[in-house]
Amino acid sequence: MGVAAQQMLQAGRVPIIMISTRIPDEIHDRCAHCIGREHSICNAIDDCDLAILASESSKMTVPDGRSFIEEGEPAHDFFVVTGGRVKLFTLLPDGRRQITGFAEGGDFLGLAASTSYAFGAEALGTAVLCRFPHASMQRLTSRFPNLEHRLRQEASRELTLMQARMTLLGRKTARERLATFLMERARLLSAPVPEPHAPIELDLPMPRTDIADYLGLTIETVSRVLSAFKREGLISIRGITHIAIMQPDRIAAIAEGLE
Repeated sequence: MGVAAQQMLQAGRVPIIMISTRIPDEIHDRCAHCIGREHSICNAIDDCDLAILASESSKMTVPDGRSFIEEGEPAHDFFVVTGGRVKLFTLLPDGRRQITGFAEGGDFLGLAASTSYAFGAEALGTAVLCRFPHASMQRLTSRFPNLEHRLRQEASRELTLMQARMTLLGRKTARERLATFLMERARLLSAPVPEPHAPIELDLPMPRTDIADYLGLTIETVSRVLSAFKREGLISIRGITHIAIMQPDRIAAIAEGLE
């Protein structure tokens, strides 16, 4: 007890204890400085309300190769990827995995889940996520109508991606599939291109086996098509995880089946 409080007690006065309801700055700052906020559902929340958003979520770091969503497990949480990358997969009857997508900073996971997750998720390298329990998300959407609108937009985007994937696997050739994959990564990962035909640098952290699995191809086919693109001067392979698209307009045309 402080000296002032002791003096007040001795004088017969009861000191008033002030209890702060203010959310600590470090909790507010977690959302204010989040690199994924601009591209995620969280951009529906105004800056002045970020402390409320942060108080309803928790940050988690997942090491490379570790799963944080298991297919078939109870769906208690939603996740927003705020750093790193994640691969999504489903389990086949024989126990093998089928990769169904890759998630980046800002992507929202778990929206389509009802009582259980219909997919699994694993970190590609170290991944950082924000976890929102279902009850927390319900409180947030009740308080912030714009957030509920963003969730509907996200549901529509997921449906569009699902339809695009069905077209990718069902109608496109191996050459078109790989070109589509490269252009998808270009739209997600690259900074704005200063000139229409300028090369686009891509960082691809996933192994070739994951790319092949995602595209429904063998790894030999993926290697063969990449080598062909390189011979034609369409791409430059600068390492296991780095590819430069040297002619974006032609790769885009191949992806659309125009070449």
